[in-house]
Amino acid sequence: MALFGTDGIRGLANRELTAELALNVALATAHVLLSNKAANNKRPHAIVGQDSRASGEFLEAAVVAGLTSAGIDVYRVGVLPTPAIAYLVGETGADLGVMISASHNAMPDNGIKIFARGGEKLDDKIEAAIEARVAELKSGIDWQRPTGADVGRAIVDENASEKYLAHLLSSVKTPLKGLKIVVDCANGASSVVAPESLRRAGAQVIAIYNSPNGWNINDGCGSTHLDKLREAVAKESADFGIAHDGDADRCLAIDGKGNDVDGDVIMTILALGFKARGALTSNTIVGTVMSNLGFMKAMKEADINVVTTAVGDRYVLEEMLKKNYALGGEQSGHLIMREFANTGDGILTALALAQEVAKSGKPLHELASAMHRFPQILINVKDVNKEKLDGSQAIKEAVRSAEDSLGDKGRVLLRASGTEPLVRVMVEAQSDNLAKEIATSLAKVVEAELR
Repeated sequence: MALFGTDGIRGLANRELTAELALNVALATAHVLLSNKAANNKRPHAIVGQDSRASGEFLEAAVVAGLTSAGIDVYRVGVLPTPAIAYLVGETGADLGVMISASHNAMPDNGIKIFARGGEKLDDKIEAAIEARVAELKSGIDWQRPTGADVGRAIVDENASEKYLAHLLSSVKTPLKGLKIVVDCANGASSVVAPESLRRAGAQVIAIYNSPNGWNINDGCGSTHLDKLREAVAKESADFGIAHDGDADRCLAIDGKGNDVDGDVIMTILALGFKARGALTSNTIVGTVMSNLGFMKAMKEADINVVTTAVGDRYVLEEMLKKNYALGGEQSGHLIMREFANTGDGILTALALAQEVAKSGKPLHELASAMHRFPQILINVKDVNKEKLDGSQAIKEAVRSAEDSLGDKGRVLLRASGTEPLVRVMVEAQSDNLAKEIATSLAKVVEAELR
């Protein structure tokens, strides 16, 4: 079974993701990423952070032990968002970064995300090399261990939060004075920095689910549970609400009328703003295969080109780097603005969205009306042999038939999960009923063919 999924390593903490595995992953990462000398021939150093899960405490200790035993100085930054780790790695010239988080997953899970020099996520070849090294370490193969003054040190960086806040606020060109914003922090890594960044930018902020206790991260709150945010926006008569996930690399919103504003809608709003300012490089935005057809049509109407990639913000970034594109992201709320970050940053996205509202003088629901979302049905067909998906003629014929019936008024996407034995069947159409009918029919074919 592959160790890495779409976004790092995840599993049930202390069952699948153990302290022993975290230690070996840290060692393997050090061996692979530092096979050459550290930058500028200086003693290598790493940034290590975590979200608010209780299990992050023992996993962070294991990661720090692995890295320091490999001769790396580790700067421990505590509970901070994933994009803060990416930023700090690049800003400080660190050789690597590790974030302990399972993002939007429920509390019992945890995960490990790794950043290379510059704060960039690892490519597939590097992940494969780390997996191979983990296997060697587990088999008992010894390695040359530093001793004496060559072992690494663990240092607490008490200024990391302020460094990240200063970075966030450097993106604010239009003050948010006059805006009343509710922010749902998912009892996670954004609980301090998300409300504080919006306040310092000038907004009136009501923070909810910003009291993490180790157990309540993503528990009925955050970007996967928008109902409480919707209620708070109405109760506070707020202009809009922002929702983050546990590690704050995502941003979704609720407008003042209670409507969902997903990543595709946010990308639409930002793309139009970027274009108006002449900041949309090559007049192009990068999306993924999951981007809603309504987003594609909105971009076409605005004469903006769309390049699509596989799901995952690292694939979005790879495409952005190829042509120096300025803006890209996912429906899930991972957005990348290359001027400020090399990874999805939910708080940067929230600040950018709020600035578009402030600059335009229009309510969020009016800006969001630039995109009309096509109904989208997603069915996960579980416990199937996903490796047989591409070779099934019956599935190909069923998909072709569905596409013919939809024409240019919908689309079909079948995608094997990167981490689970399931196939995702996604259908977009002009009505919920039609999308559901076609998705259900295709799911039955997939289940019959791949069992």
